[in-house]
Amino acid sequence: MVIPVHDVNPARRTPYVTYALIAANFVVFLFTPGIAGSVAGQSDLPQLCHLQAFLEHYAAVPRELIHDQLPRLVPSGAVGVGPHGPGCVVGPPEYHKSPPASVFTAMFLHGSWLHLLGNMLFLLIFGNNIEDRLGHIRFALFYVACGYAAAYGFAYLNDTSGDPLIGASGAIAGVLGAYLVLYPRVRVWILMPFLLFLPLRLPAWAVLGFWFVLQALYSSGAGVSKAGTVAYAAHVVGFLVGMVLAWPLRRGTPPPPEPRRVQWGRQARPGW
Repeated sequence: MVIPVHDVNPARRTPYVTYALIAANFVVFLFTPGIAGSVAGQSDLPQLCHLQAFLEHYAAVPRELIHDQLPRLVPSGAVGVGPHGPGCVVGPPEYHKSPPASVFTAMFLHGSWLHLLGNMLFLLIFGNNIEDRLGHIRFALFYVACGYAAAYGFAYLNDTSGDPLIGASGAIAGVLGAYLVLYPRVRVWILMPFLLFLPLRLPAWAVLGFWFVLQALYSSGAGVSKAGTVAYAAHVVGFLVGMVLAWPLRRGTPPPPEPRRVQWGRQARPGW
């Protein structure tokens, strides 16, 4: 789709919360049980069983969020042999799972390096300016609120689904929605894969508007063969919630800096 590289919108203060979120996501990913095999592309059955048990415990599940229907049997992480061969052992859960709390933990879980790096790239480029505009504490609350809205919005639309919902993309979509409202004219450098990674500098309203349109199309199943593997509807909900929350701040937001022109000769070397 679109790969952002840099936005021409310097922040006034260090985005500590953005950096902390990125670091936390990387740490959780590296310490997720069973993820090492999936990174190398060679997951064996014990690793898959550990990962399945971990996600069952900490991932958000739409059916649990909407109907509070917790499963009576869950993967234990162990491997056993049944009538159909080896598989993951299931049994009564040895823990108490809180569906609302699982939304928070799910925001720090990712299934692959591509999933993680893509989310963190968008957060790094667009999150610093939203944190700069909101302040550290309000940005942290904003991020979590968008993540919860995205998860529950997706769960409401898929209330019978028992598939785990993981990833920070719902919260980050809220950041993108806020950016579109507050900084629509900021220039963003992007790479277009379908144009042989040609670098382009476009206004944020074009980049983020195109991204949102694609998410809306994908959420309806258009243009993708397996729409259910990615929670596109969560992206749409998070984006819209981010726009609504940022709307009251748009008038007090300072305009973006003017793009610097290329200077030649003595103009580029004042004092010579």
